[in-house]
Amino acid sequence: MVMALKQLVRNGMSAFSLVVAVSCFGAALTPSLMPRDPNVQAALAAVAASLGYEAGLLVRSLWRYLEIPDFKGKVRRVWWVLSLAASTGILVYSLAKAASWQNATRAAVELPPLDTAAPIYLFAVGGLIFLGLWFLFRIAGGLRRLVAWQLDRVLPRKVGVVLSVALVGWFFWALIDGALVRSLFRAADASFEAADILIEPDIAQPQDPMKTGSAASLVKWDEMGRWGRHFVASAPTIKEISEFQSGTVMEPVRVYVGRRSSETAKKRAELALEELIRVGGFERSVLIVMVPVGTGWMDPGAHDTLDFMLAGDVATVSVQYSYLTSVLSLLAHPDYGVAQSRELFETIYDHWTELPKNNRPAFYVHGLSQGAFNSQATLPLFDMLGDPIQGAMWAGSPFFSLYWSEVRDNRNAGSPAWRPTFGNGSLVRVMDQYGGLQGDFTPWGPLRAVFLNYGSDPIVNFTFDSSVRPPAWLNQPRAPDVSEKLSWFPVVTMLQLALDSMFALDVPRYGHYYVAPDYIDAWAAVVEPDGWSKGRADQLKEIFSRRGPAF
Repeated sequence: MVMALKQLVRNGMSAFSLVVAVSCFGAALTPSLMPRDPNVQAALAAVAASLGYEAGLLVRSLWRYLEIPDFKGKVRRVWWVLSLAASTGILVYSLAKAASWQNATRAAVELPPLDTAAPIYLFAVGGLIFLGLWFLFRIAGGLRRLVAWQLDRVLPRKVGVVLSVALVGWFFWALIDGALVRSLFRAADASFEAADILIEPDIAQPQDPMKTGSAASLVKWDEMGRWGRHFVASAPTIKEISEFQSGTVMEPVRVYVGRRSSETAKKRAELALEELIRVGGFERSVLIVMVPVGTGWMDPGAHDTLDFMLAGDVATVSVQYSYLTSVLSLLAHPDYGVAQSRELFETIYDHWTELPKNNRPAFYVHGLSQGAFNSQATLPLFDMLGDPIQGAMWAGSPFFSLYWSEVRDNRNAGSPAWRPTFGNGSLVRVMDQYGGLQGDFTPWGPLRAVFLNYGSDPIVNFTFDSSVRPPAWLNQPRAPDVSEKLSWFPVVTMLQLALDSMFALDVPRYGHYYVAPDYIDAWAAVVEPDGWSKGRADQLKEIFSRRGPAF
C-alpha cells in the first residue's frame, strides 16, 4: 500500500487510475442477478478495481504517447488531493451502501435481508487481493520493459514497445494455459472420472432383465457412470405414478450409456439404439432423446415429471460425453458434447424414420444448460422437415445456444429479451416461472419448441458485449426476479454476470436452478397430455413439492 501511494504522489496521472479503481470497486458491490457472500463480493470488487487501475495506467500511457504535458507543480498537487478526496468519498459511500445493494438482489429472489454486508471486511479482504493483483501486474510490466530494453538495440523504439507487449502477453498466456490450466484440467478429469466410477452402495443394480444395466443388458452396470446408474435406478415406480394416474400405468423405459461403454461417440450412440430396441423403447407412446450436462447428470425435475404426466408410457435415452462439470467440459473439450449429441440424435432419428408413421412413438428432444446447448447445436431442423420430430423442451439455454440466441436476437418488437415472443408462436414459445406460454399466438403447429429460462439466470443472460453496452434484458420492463436497482457499468457488469454464473444454483426457482413445477408447465405445452388441465397440473406440482429438490 505504501509503495502504491508513493507511486501515486510521484505521478499525478496515477491519481486518475486510483479514482477509476475505486469506482470499479464500488460498482462491483452494486446489485446483480444472484446474491453473494462477503468473500465473493470482496474478490469481485478487487478484480474490478485492479482492472480499473490498469485501465487508468493505459490512459496515462496514451497521454504520454500523444506528448500531452503532465500536470506540474501546484496543479499536480491539487489534482492529486482532489482525486484522493473523490476516491475516499466513493469508497465510503460504496461500503455504506453494500448491504442495501446486496439486499436488493436478495429481495428479487425472495431471500431474507442481511443485517450488514461487513464493510470493513470487504475493504480489508478486497484491499489485500487488489494489492496482490497490483504486484502481479507490476511484475508483468517490469518484464515488458526488460524485453523492450533488449529490443531497443535492434529495432526502433516504438516497434520494440509493441513487440514487447505481444511477447510478454504470449509468455504469460502460454504459462497459464500450458503449465497451469491444462494441468488442472487433467487433474480435474482424473478426479471426476474416479468419482464417476465409484459405485454407490445405496444404488442397487436392476434385476429386471428389461432394465438397462441389468445382467441381460447390453450396457454394463459398472460402465454407466454414477449419474447414469442413478438415472436408471431412480425411475418412478408404478406405485408412485399411480398416486397421480388412475388408469393404466407402466414403468418408464430409461436407457443410459456411459462414456466408458465404448471408445467413440458413434459406437456409444449405436449401443444406445440397440439397448433402446431391446427394452422396447420404440413401443412406447413418447420417446425422449435427452442430453445431459457435462458430468452426465440430468435433472429429475425434468424426466420424473414427464413419467408421471404420461403414466410411464415414455422411453428416455441419453449418452454421457464427459466426466467434467459443464463449464470445465466446455473449456477443455467443447467438441465432445456436440459430437456425442449429434451421433445420438442422428442414430435414433434414422431408426425412427424407418418405422411406420402410424406405429411409432412421438419424438421429442430435451436438454438442460450445456445439454440444451448441445441439443440445439445438433438438431438438424432443415434436414428433418420432411419427417419432423414432434418437439423440444430446452431449459436454461446458455447465451450462446444456437436456437435460443436466434429467438432472443430476432424477437418480436416490444417483447422483452428475458421472455421474448418469436414469430406467430406456432413453433416457438418462451416461458419462465411467471408464465409466458399463453398469449396472442397462432395455435401450435406440428412441431413445438418451448424454452424454459429464468430472467435471473446469468448463464442465459451473460454476453461478452455487456462489457461495452447494457444488455437488452436490463431494459424496462424487467423480469420480476431482476432487481430494479441493478445498474450497468462498463466491464464490471460483465464480471458480475460471470461470477453470478458460479453461484447460479444457490436459490431454487431462480438463477440456473430450475424446478419441477416449471418443468411440468413446459412439458405440458410440448406433449399436451390427454385430459390435461390446470387442476391436474396443480396436483402434480403438489406431489413434486413433497418429493423435495432435485439436489
